[in-house]
Amino acid sequence: MSVPQRETLDRMLRQAPLGAGGDVREQWRMFQEILGAQPLPAGVTVTPAALGAVRTAEITVAGVEPRHILLYFHGGVYALGSAALGADLASEIGRRIDASVISVEYRLAPEHPYPAAVDDAVAAYEALLHRGVAAPDIVLAGESAGAGLAVGALVAARDRGLPMPAAALLMSPWADLTLSGASMDTKQGIDPLLNRDRFLPAVANYVGGHDPSAGLISPIFADLSGLPPLVIQAGSREVLLDDAVRLARRAAAADVAVTLDITPGVPHVFQALHAVLDEGVAALDRAGRLLRAELRERLIEPSRSES
Repeated sequence: MSVPQRETLDRMLRQAPLGAGGDVREQWRMFQEILGAQPLPAGVTVTPAALGAVRTAEITVAGVEPRHILLYFHGGVYALGSAALGADLASEIGRRIDASVISVEYRLAPEHPYPAAVDDAVAAYEALLHRGVAAPDIVLAGESAGAGLAVGALVAARDRGLPMPAAALLMSPWADLTLSGASMDTKQGIDPLLNRDRFLPAVANYVGGHDPSAGLISPIFADLSGLPPLVIQAGSREVLLDDAVRLARRAAAADVAVTLDITPGVPHVFQALHAVLDEGVAALDRAGRLLRAELRERLIEPSRSES
């Protein structure tokens, strides 16, 4: 996308009615609509379903011969959004890795604060394994809070002794609910959508009386050892940029294979704007190649060990 086109997009996002005052839930609802409520492409079907006791949406893409499963976690500051709302972006990932998609309808704050979302995420993953799906055939993915939830679910699943999936894709992860990342300040005003004030009510609603630096709430502070390969993407113009950078650094220090992919000049969860943003398509293509490589690697590991 050209610089003028990016500038037009920036102006459009800045004009969104997301001021610091007013009803926070209504503001975040509008934010979700901006990022994720574009019409589903032809051939994408969304069907209500469940994994055990956890409600889900099963997303299929016409023409894709699914060989894998993508377990997806939508964004929305743990208070908004739905499994179906993430269908467009999730289907784009599923298309690129030949996967059927299961989007998780995890419980939302403030009615269901932490640890409800993490419990639902792990329960959904465990139910998928109990269905007989092999862990190496599964990829986890999420955007914003859903990306942070995906990491928390991996940590909790590891601690319960569950086998790890092939990989995880984390788009603009909200991984630090203490809001201590430097980009909260350095990208203030540069980010066309978000700032610290817009996160503060969501933090209070989700953490309740818990410590926001707890590893399953803010995986930037978790022990990440033993996690599968991570693909972390973010835009250079978002206040959560430092969450992505520090999460990648923590993963690398824990001997986790990690790819950090920063796209210049684009906002939070820019991949959701793939219909109008060439950088979104390119980022999804790069992620698809990396995830497919991990899926192939996991598939051939048994034969290597036998030789």
